[in-house]
Amino acid sequence: MSKEAAKEEEEVELLRCQINEWYPKFKTHTIRTLFHPLPQPFIRYLLGLHPHRDAAGADDHDDGDDDGGDDASSSDAPPFLLPRPTSGRDPLPRPTLGVDPTSLLDCSQLSDDDEENEEADPAPSFPDLEEAVERSIASLGGAAFPKLNWSAPKDATWISADGTLRCSSFTDVALLLHSSDSVAHDLSSQPAASDSASSPFVFYLALRKWYPSLRPEMEFRCFVRHRRLVAISQREVTNFYPSLLDRYHRLLPLIRDLFSEVIRPGFESQNYTFDVYVTSDGRVKLIDFNPWRAFTLPLLFTWEELEEEAFTSDDEEEEEIGKEHERKRDVEFRIVESQCGVRPGLKTAVPYDYLDTGEGSGWDQFLKRADEELRKQTQSTSRDGDKA
Repeated sequence: MSKEAAKEEEEVELLRCQINEWYPKFKTHTIRTLFHPLPQPFIRYLLGLHPHRDAAGADDHDDGDDDGGDDASSSDAPPFLLPRPTSGRDPLPRPTLGVDPTSLLDCSQLSDDDEENEEADPAPSFPDLEEAVERSIASLGGAAFPKLNWSAPKDATWISADGTLRCSSFTDVALLLHSSDSVAHDLSSQPAASDSASSPFVFYLALRKWYPSLRPEMEFRCFVRHRRLVAISQREVTNFYPSLLDRYHRLLPLIRDLFSEVIRPGFESQNYTFDVYVTSDGRVKLIDFNPWRAFTLPLLFTWEELEEEAFTSDDEEEEEIGKEHERKRDVEFRIVESQCGVRPGLKTAVPYDYLDTGEGSGWDQFLKRADEELRKQTQSTSRDGDKA
């Protein structure tokens, strides 16, 4: 296969992993989900752009200066304001209109002119989308968790009130989506295979029913190579769950049955991953599909070992393998077997800047400022002591 053909196939497989593509086929085996196409103004809002100022509008207001380009990087990019609800129900506190809360952190930057003349941009409003989302959340039992075509805003749970993806209002949804690097990546990385003037690509908001009793240790990522289930990894690898030690061998046949009977016959890709959740009564629920490699985490494996010969099979008669034969195949099943096996570096519930402590990172700058402030306070205390 040529490089061009391989790249095209990868893009097609990526498109198959969109939840709006696979959900109709596997509706009875997954969590109830309701979909809403996202209007362009809301997409621009999530990307930090002016919701109602498109590229053409920006060109119309161009005075010939050299500071052109997308307003995401321009100095007049709007401040982050939550959408103002048209329903009158506003579950989150808001700053006083005209006051930028970040300015309160540095009083040295305030001036009389700023206080008198600057006014914050009015909060955007998306009444049609808000009404549809509020209606769907009510239909799903009053709470849902959001995701777009591929990604859920798991890296933004740090900003939610309870540290989860649980949303009970349109405002909750907007806050999580706007704060997520994963969502921004999705919105900025439309596959080339979907670029068609006759059928423009559509981003969807998928609202999935929220189950507060789900246990994170019962979610698993399954790896499929050449349409064969080759490996399974514990999905939540930042903690050790002793209860899994005696149970995971009994889970393998359940997951393998779902793959043989449901996943492989219904999903067309050759190489991919899928996530499942095993309920307390032994039912296996499909959670999501992800492309092979790309942005997908291999968790307790590495992509190099998953692509080794021992893990792969290029048998041309793969489709003819019976269920009993499939059960005899070896599937590598890995869990965190002790506290020493925890992988804290794979925590995905915070932005990348929270994990990156290298030179110049957000944490690096924060710690340097904290050290400097501590040094100043220590010197001040010492001078006061000497005077006494």
